[in-house]
Amino acid sequence: MKVNAITLRPGNVLEREGKLWIVTKYEIIQPGKGASVIQVEMRDLRSGNKDNVRYRTQETVDRARLDQDDYQFLFGEGDDFTFMHNESYEQISVTKEVIGSPAVFLQEGMNVSIETFEGEPLRVQLPDTVIMAIAESEPVVKGQTASSSYKPAILENGEKVMVPPHIDTGVRIVVKTEDSTYVERAKD
Repeated sequence: MKVNAITLRPGNVLEREGKLWIVTKYEIIQPGKGASVIQVEMRDLRSGNKDNVRYRTQETVDRARLDQDDYQFLFGEGDDFTFMHNESYEQISVTKEVIGSPAVFLQEGMNVSIETFEGEPLRVQLPDTVIMAIAESEPVVKGQTASSSYKPAILENGEKVMVPPHIDTGVRIVVKTEDSTYVERAKD
């Protein structure tokens, strides 16, 4: 689908030179003299290579149409993860490379959103937060206050996270899947 370059935003996927590129950043540059241009930083979805391209603001680019469906996580085997479509019950396998670092937070039965292009999975969107239990945490150092510092802890999946001093082993917490940061103590 053809769109004006000025409408590009982070997360848009473009077809360029036979490859799919995801826009990561953009900046509109207005020189003192002449027409405005848009500087676009993008990453190749398959190889991970980055590129910077300038377009005139009225120039048209090919935006790829991605299919987005809801899937349920079934199981992981090595670097492959199997998901089932919520309506058709078809199963697809997605590599850890496509999912990225949030793959450590996949839990059996978790609902995710998968974007595909011509049947090939390109991105997996996990829920923004998950509830995990603390498997191991350091004891509180006397004199630490909740507002001044955090202490390291290890979640049940082996991921390290920084938590407030009042959080102990066995406590369930809410964690952001995007960057593995503590949000709050789980309310259950």
